[in-house]
Amino acid sequence: MPAAEKTLNDLFLHTLKDIFYAEKQILKALPKMAKNAESEELRQAFETHLEETEGQIERLEQVFEMLGKPARGVTCEAINGIIEEGKGIMEDFADSEALDAGILSAAQAVEHYEITRYGTLKTWAEELGMRDAAKLLDQNLQEEKKTDQLLTKLAEARVNTKAA
Repeated sequence: MPAAEKTLNDLFLHTLKDIFYAEKQILKALPKMAKNAESEELRQAFETHLEETEGQIERLEQVFEMLGKPARGVTCEAINGIIEEGKGIMEDFADSEALDAGILSAAQAVEHYEITRYGTLKTWAEELGMRDAAKLLDQNLQEEKKTDQLLTKLAEARVNTKAA
């Protein structure tokens, strides 16, 4: 018997589970990144984003609740790979002047992944008539964009200059 045809609703739920898993992994990684950052500004950016990530997870839980689904993630190999790459950079460049530049690049890879997921989910939520969910997802999207802009500012300022 053929499998039931998948819908945009199914894809939305799968992608929601993907970003939920990703946010939980990011929540675990951020304290390590903050601890390894040499720049006080970078450390503070990670600590601030840790608090934001907790709020983003709460918003995702609200979206799951709106859908009548349990807040549960599915393994996201993409975020696992990005986080592993970041860990490798922290190990390979420990005690190096390039450490903060490497941590920043890894952090921006995470942010860009999140931005693409939240942008897609927001668009799909709007298309599916889930206005309240779209608003929550947009809040997460805007926070991710703001964090990415801050990381870019740090990278362009002192951190990359120090690495050179």
